[in-house]
Amino acid sequence: MADSERYHRMYPVSWDQLHRDCKALSWRLMALGPWKGIYAITKGGLIPAAIIARELDVRLIDTICVASYDWQKQGDSVKVLKGVEGDGEGWLLVDDLVDTGKTAKTVREMLPKAHFATVYSKPEGRPLVDTFITEVSQDTWILFPWDSEPQFIQPIAKTAQGK
Repeated sequence: MADSERYHRMYPVSWDQLHRDCKALSWRLMALGPWKGIYAITKGGLIPAAIIARELDVRLIDTICVASYDWQKQGDSVKVLKGVEGDGEGWLLVDDLVDTGKTAKTVREMLPKAHFATVYSKPEGRPLVDTFITEVSQDTWILFPWDSEPQFIQPIAKTAQGK
């Protein structure tokens, strides 16, 4: 299925909203710690992991680097570009979003004892995540602030009239 058929809704997230949601996630995670460290799933998990690390006062941060999809197409496989040692016990695993669960499944197999937290979740991937803040429908594209920039848009009245 082409992504143009897969996504019917857009959920834009501002920097302010992302920060608030990461802070809310931190409040939930605080009660579950302390944590040995945080594994950020790149690239999307980098900024949420930094905010959560600050809020939980976690200094040890590492990355798990994977490639599964980009904004134009979603792949069928997940390629691990950089893994980590161990089973994840005592570690917090952070990503921006769990979508279909392909990336989550791969990372879960690598670190079965880590606590997996995402800021946003979709129904297909939700069972693979331990903690999240906001769930959106599977057909929604979450537009993160690092993937967009402000620009002028014609008023609705002008675009409706073809002006």
